[in-house]
Amino acid sequence: MSLAKSPSKILLVDDDPDILELLEYNLAKENFILAKASDGREALEIAKEFKPNLVILDVMMPVMDGIETARQMKLLPEFKNTIILFLTARGEEYTEIAAFEAGGTDYVVKPIKPRALVSRIKSMLSREGGPEDNQDVIQIGDLVINRTQYLATFQGRNLILPKKEFELLSFLAKHPNKVFNRDELLENVWGSDVYVVERTVDVHIRKLREKIPEYYIKTLKGVGYLFSIDPV
Repeated sequence: MSLAKSPSKILLVDDDPDILELLEYNLAKENFILAKASDGREALEIAKEFKPNLVILDVMMPVMDGIETARQMKLLPEFKNTIILFLTARGEEYTEIAAFEAGGTDYVVKPIKPRALVSRIKSMLSREGGPEDNQDVIQIGDLVINRTQYLATFQGRNLILPKKEFELLSFLAKHPNKVFNRDELLENVWGSDVYVVERTVDVHIRKLREKIPEYYIKTLKGVGYLFSIDPV
């Protein structure tokens, strides 16, 4: 006999009560467990008790904006793998890049299309904890990636990697010396049903290179990226 999966918990964070009401109405119908906050500081306090699987986060808010909220949340170990979906009226590329650098998983520009948003949320949550292949531990030189524990170490030192950085590193390391272009990495790491710009891959690669030696991830100009097992 299999046990039913517990409903996912979603924290809604927006200073617009109408947006909160719209989100709550559409997500409650899908039987998600919901909590709400109207600013970033309140969101952090609620998150520590509520322990959400996913956070829907506005960018422009009083007290603490969404970018800083995501950044502070990702500094806490218990939220390392929490999905953060930015939902905002800010459509500028620099804001989107800042959101991903702060640990965002996805970025959606208002106005909201409720059915499409619910579908996107379900897809992200279904990939969370989904079936993995049988290569649970990858070791290349001093780098060890444990996909079961969502843990990566270099020379015995734990690496602090947000969810998408970890998944990108794992995917590349599973296919050493194979070149992937940005579209292939977006498809395999973010999924075809999540819209993110190609620049997102570059941002995540740059963040990984700040944490492991650059020789691991090589750039083939005009082609893509590969994970190298040759430290030169």
